[in-house]
Amino acid sequence: MKAIRATLPGVLRAADLAAIRNGSRVTIGGSVICRQRPGTAKGFVFISLEDETGVANAVVRPQLFEQCRLVITQEPALLIAGRLQLHDGVIHIQAEEIRALRCDDLPAEASHDFR
Repeated sequence: MKAIRATLPGVLRAADLAAIRNGSRVTIGGSVICRQRPGTAKGFVFISLEDETGVANAVVRPQLFEQCRLVITQEPALLIAGRLQLHDGVIHIQAEEIRALRCDDLPAEASHDFR
């Protein structure tokens, strides 16, 4: 991500999120390292993205997952926009928009999916 950061204006690094106010709309991006859809989560999906500074986590509502299913499940890197939520010291993004992050300079990495 560091190699392409200059081409992504407005996309925050994982390390930047701690300084952002709860409820602010943000965009994060990175390589997908984990996709989870626990049976006990009522259809919610959890995505972890890694960038050059660490890991950022996003929560995807069931309706958005159905709308973006192929992008979420097939793309090795994503851009996720949504509201930052800070709860008990844990930061995650409530996803509102998800799209593929395509760049030849990003290595394709395997993710740990739906376990």
